[in-house]
Amino acid sequence: MEQLLKDVLTDALTRAKAAGDLQFDLLPEIAFRRSTDKEHGDFASTLAMQLASQAKRAPRDIAQAISKHIQLEHSPVKKVEIAGPGFLNFFINQQYWYELLQTIVAQQENYGRLTIGQQKNVQVEFVSSNPTGPVHVGHGRGAIVGDVMASILAYAGYNVQREYYVNDAGAQLERIGRSTWCRYMQLHGKDVPMQEDGYQGDYVFDIARKIIEQDGDKYVNLPVEETLSFFKKFSCEYVLDWMKADLARFRVKYDCWFSEQSLYDSGEVLRVIERLKGEGWVYEQDGALWFKSTSAGHEDEKDRVVVRADGRPTYFASDIAYHDNKFQRGFEKLINVWGADHHGYVPRLKGVIKALGHPDALEVMLVQMVSLLRNGERVSMSTRAGEFVTLAEVLDEVGVDATRFFFNMRRSDSQLDFDLEVAKQQSKENPVYYVQYAHARICSVFREADRQGINMPDPSAIDCSRLALPEEMALISELAHFPKVIGISARDLEPHRVTYYVQEVAGLFHAYYNLGNKSAQHRVVVTDDLALTHARMFLLSAIRVVLRNALGLLGVSAPEQM
Repeated sequence: MEQLLKDVLTDALTRAKAAGDLQFDLLPEIAFRRSTDKEHGDFASTLAMQLASQAKRAPRDIAQAISKHIQLEHSPVKKVEIAGPGFLNFFINQQYWYELLQTIVAQQENYGRLTIGQQKNVQVEFVSSNPTGPVHVGHGRGAIVGDVMASILAYAGYNVQREYYVNDAGAQLERIGRSTWCRYMQLHGKDVPMQEDGYQGDYVFDIARKIIEQDGDKYVNLPVEETLSFFKKFSCEYVLDWMKADLARFRVKYDCWFSEQSLYDSGEVLRVIERLKGEGWVYEQDGALWFKSTSAGHEDEKDRVVVRADGRPTYFASDIAYHDNKFQRGFEKLINVWGADHHGYVPRLKGVIKALGHPDALEVMLVQMVSLLRNGERVSMSTRAGEFVTLAEVLDEVGVDATRFFFNMRRSDSQLDFDLEVAKQQSKENPVYYVQYAHARICSVFREADRQGINMPDPSAIDCSRLALPEEMALISELAHFPKVIGISARDLEPHRVTYYVQEVAGLFHAYYNLGNKSAQHRVVVTDDLALTHARMFLLSAIRVVLRNALGLLGVSAPEQM
């Protein structure tokens, strides 16, 4: 709708300028806001105020000049009024709203899809935690933010790939390998103490038992140096399979699991460092190689070591090679979803992206931690051994739908309180239940209509003009907003907007449905008025489409009965 109105205003401005009624050099961004008071129309624009300084005229005079040249014929606009200092208030022709219902029902799962992405290749990399332990609650929120963001981008017309970067090289893998070896030896009765920085979780015993089940005491009498590579590899693969299973249960699937070790095996790490050295981005000092992070224009406070004096690359070196590899694979835009504790790493990586020749290609979405509550009281996030509450434990208690929905209810960079008891309630206090119940309620109306022998005619035969209640028009207006929500979410990387939106639709629907409790004439199925019944059921069909599409983007089910 906003695009149609933008076209109407752009045409009016062109006409006004050609007629000499308005002078300006630069057309400002035309935006609209939806009116909360329908007496002021459906949409309002501040364009006249935006043009005041250029046109050197009062905003109200500019608004009158624009209004004079607005062509109402063949547009969705019924009339335009000027209000206050120069607001342009647009009243939408009712027929347009009725035709929108036809569009929604006809397009079904494609309603809300956009082409703004123009099939641009985008990669969303998310979670990417070390394969050294189970997926915890914090990882779970990052998983949902990344997964839903990828779905929205695909819906907006981008060619999207989901990727998990497997940190299977470096110190963390060494620690999990040694920790597993230690537990393996202890299970064989050996007095081998766990190293101070070892992984203490009971799952390390599970990994060790799996090795015993497979190989028995094969490694007991061998020096740790000879067996460590095996324990590292086995532990990594065991935990990775575990993480994949938990994420799959969470309805999070990846197109690619990319190995950090493969960058070393292929020589890509050293090659890209040499390339950047030749281009002046890497220099040698005190025997080490440094990246000119302070020269990259992203406010990093110091240059960063990429190869230590002893010849060992830093993790920053493999990150450089990894992002170069992404560009080699043809991605035009990169979106990294990171925990908020990595915010300090953003400037240096953006500097790398600039050095690689793609200065505007990277966006980083920061995800704050989740605080678990139970009836408003905080729940300890860690166990006796210092392990975080796992994602699987939360899924066991409240289910996949509730967890996915709650994890996407706030901006990713804001703290999230997740009340486990609220998530289990079957009431409007539980937002996911409230939204799913809206969909199920609509399905129940259709079942009841079918039981009564009410069959829906061809959409073209439905008289939507019978929809005249303010609540009905408010619902149609909200359904019209869905494509814009997708566009803004994709543009600003704000997946929580879809969660907000679907709650708004559900709230409007429930309020509308409950009118029937006060008056039989306000029920969806009006037994003595079949035409009105058909129109209201058609409205419900459109609402059901939008609820289903929005929930689908969130990875939340749309049940037909509850």
